[in-house]
Amino acid sequence: MSFSENLKKIRKDNNMSQEEFAEMVDVSRQAVSKWESGEGYPEVEKLLLISQELNVSLDSLLSTEIIAKGPKDKTISGNITIFSPNEGVIAKCSKVMKSQKYKGGNKSPKYALFAQESHEKSYWGPTNTFLAWYMTEESILQEIQEIHKAIVNGDENYELKYSVKCKKSFFSITVQE
Repeated sequence: MSFSENLKKIRKDNNMSQEEFAEMVDVSRQAVSKWESGEGYPEVEKLLLISQELNVSLDSLLSTEIIAKGPKDKTISGNITIFSPNEGVIAKCSKVMKSQKYKGGNKSPKYALFAQESHEKSYWGPTNTFLAWYMTEESILQEIQEIHKAIVNGDENYELKYSVKCKKSFFSITVQE
């Protein structure tokens, strides 16, 4: 789900109207409507307030959480160890999430993939581990689909295939060619 869908679901799960929610975070109902329709995003201070007031992690608000679905829309349970060769990261997880699209230069990656570790939880919610960068939504969605197939097949390990190797400097991240 996108930020707009996450926000709407969390608001509804708390039995709040857009007006009540707007009052809680000190914005107009129209601002909430724009956020929920994907036409805008709240300022960082408002995100922190939403997280605190509704007792949700920032990850659950901002991440596009994608989990495997089984017959009759039941979540498939199971853990898998994912190896990210470009980042040198290994993470055991039960689900993965893609980020919102990052804005940056032509040579900057556009999406990040995160693993949610099923066994570790912090005060702010589950622990998410950065796995890799991707240039296109198509490539990250293909990766996620293959991870889910591996979980369904009962595989214990999966090595990322579609991520890009990046060079990190103090102020930017660019894809290495």
